[in-house]
Amino acid sequence: MSLNLPIRPAAPSQRNRDSRNYFTSYATPSSTEAINGPVREPVREVTPASDRLIVGVDFGTTFSGVAAVYTPTPDDIEIIKTWPGGNGITSDKVPTEISYEPANDSVNGDEPTVKWGFQFKPEESRLRCIKLFLDRSQKLPFYVSPLETAAQLKRFNKTVVDAVSDYLTQIYRHTMDTLTRRYGQSFMASTRVEFVLTCPAVWSDAAKNTTLQAAERAGMGSKSQIQMISEPEAAAVYTLKAIQPNHLKVGDNFIVCDGGGGTVDLIAYKIISLKPLRVEESAVGTGGLCGSAFLNYRFEEHVRNRLGSGRFEEMKIKKGKTWQMALQYFEESIKRNFNEDEEQEINIPFPGLPDDEAVGLDSGFLSMTATQVKDIFEPVVKEVCDLVQGQVDGLRAKGGIVSGIILVGGFGQSDYLYRRLKSHFTSAAPPPYSERPTYNSASTLQDGGSIEVMQPMYAWTAVVRGAVLRGLEGSMVISRKARLHYGTSYATVYDEAKHSVSERYWSPLWERWMVSDRMQWHIAKGEAISPLSPIAFHYTRNFRPGQSLVVTDDLIACEADEPPAAYTRDLIHVCTLTTDLNAVPRSLFTRLTTTRGVEFDNLDFTLEMTVDSAGLSFELKVDGVRYGRVEAEFH
Repeated sequence: MSLNLPIRPAAPSQRNRDSRNYFTSYATPSSTEAINGPVREPVREVTPASDRLIVGVDFGTTFSGVAAVYTPTPDDIEIIKTWPGGNGITSDKVPTEISYEPANDSVNGDEPTVKWGFQFKPEESRLRCIKLFLDRSQKLPFYVSPLETAAQLKRFNKTVVDAVSDYLTQIYRHTMDTLTRRYGQSFMASTRVEFVLTCPAVWSDAAKNTTLQAAERAGMGSKSQIQMISEPEAAAVYTLKAIQPNHLKVGDNFIVCDGGGGTVDLIAYKIISLKPLRVEESAVGTGGLCGSAFLNYRFEEHVRNRLGSGRFEEMKIKKGKTWQMALQYFEESIKRNFNEDEEQEINIPFPGLPDDEAVGLDSGFLSMTATQVKDIFEPVVKEVCDLVQGQVDGLRAKGGIVSGIILVGGFGQSDYLYRRLKSHFTSAAPPPYSERPTYNSASTLQDGGSIEVMQPMYAWTAVVRGAVLRGLEGSMVISRKARLHYGTSYATVYDEAKHSVSERYWSPLWERWMVSDRMQWHIAKGEAISPLSPIAFHYTRNFRPGQSLVVTDDLIACEADEPPAAYTRDLIHVCTLTTDLNAVPRSLFTRLTTTRGVEFDNLDFTLEMTVDSAGLSFELKVDGVRYGRVEAEFH
């Protein structure tokens, strides 16, 4: 009989060392795993909680927002609109910017003073887009300098996680102060506050974990208490609750396009039921660096070319307020409202600049034609259209019906983006003709290539409103698509028909030839997974008397469409799981003896992995009883 033995694969630097501990490295699984593979538990019952304050935090690349709701009044979602440094001006969001100033008493090692959000003068340097550095697997936009960011952090002996934590600390303190003013100190002292944090759909597991760590350090609760939800999923939660589209039917797919400042995230959902509203992820989320901040930089390049580099740089240095006013007008008016069919000429304020007929400067205004503005928009908008088209193509290739595209986020407010998507998806050619139409292909043909584009109210705050609703009502998403294959490494009995002789080794514990580094993939890329049905990894561990009961295992992932049967160096080490078995009653261990008289204790146990909207969590279970969480160190 074959023995499947989950083991912790050694780090690459250790793989060539022959230093195995046979009593903790190899373990037979229960017969359940050997025969049936990973086990899905029944859906868990969710118990209602007492009255709470739910706080949603949309920690964005360029802007961040906060919303709150008191559970007895669920329809009264409040958006925080006043921020330090805002000079009384209200804003649904605050810039995701932070900087440090030397402490007054640096001799005693005092922490530097933090400035954030609206507290900067235009010419002051600050850390921007710091969130993007949490996930090293993501590309940085051209306007973010890793060297400049590193220099600013090094000056005050800070790391990226420190800076993110410091920024979230300011968000937390301002939120709690605002809520205390709103509800009073006695109410806040007696009411539980729960935080729901958002993150990009394409974030790595390590980046999600690091974001949680930063939020924990900021005071938002322990990692296990803070809920996380992906940004486009949060937007979908709010939008579907807000618009309740009657034309959507069970089985229809819709795509949420969350256009932010730096990034655009997309996720597709399929409607499973309407009452209650329940959906499932129908395509793996995608994203790209084509947010609205790229419009700002294209606008800047346009003005530089019009004025000439010398005059443009002089204006930015000597007349900083002039440039900031022009940029603000572009940001707040043109980016949101530009419509090439209605506007022939646009005048942008550049107060203080002398008239220059040759470049189009007159009375403190720079004139731009609709064509010039369109040239700024078009390359960025085309990237967004291509991302959406990719999701549509993927869904239709599987016979899915795509009924709607929902635009949310700051960039999602753009009239030009809305019109371009509407034009693209209502004039697209129908899918290819099929001589043998099936139900799916006929439905797709009936779809005719036309997809409704929706732009809900409060598009800029849709994500943070959805985060609050998630904390209020739980998830309406019953399953999601795995972004990667997830598995563990194991050892098994050598089989000359399957394995190379060079791979085998002799195990004195099992007294037979073995091979290690075989891969068992518990979750397939693109597989539908539910947080209410955890995946169970079964193990048997063996210990000599007195040996430590703390064991480790690695969770491994693969990006390829087809994962390998054995471990390879290009696989991803997601995290190392540390399990403390000391809490397990000794009566559950079994005393065994080898043929050579070596005694050891054997324990069957399960590591249970839950895959939620924006993270992984683990628990230890023996004979159906939970004995605690498992610590995961993400790499």
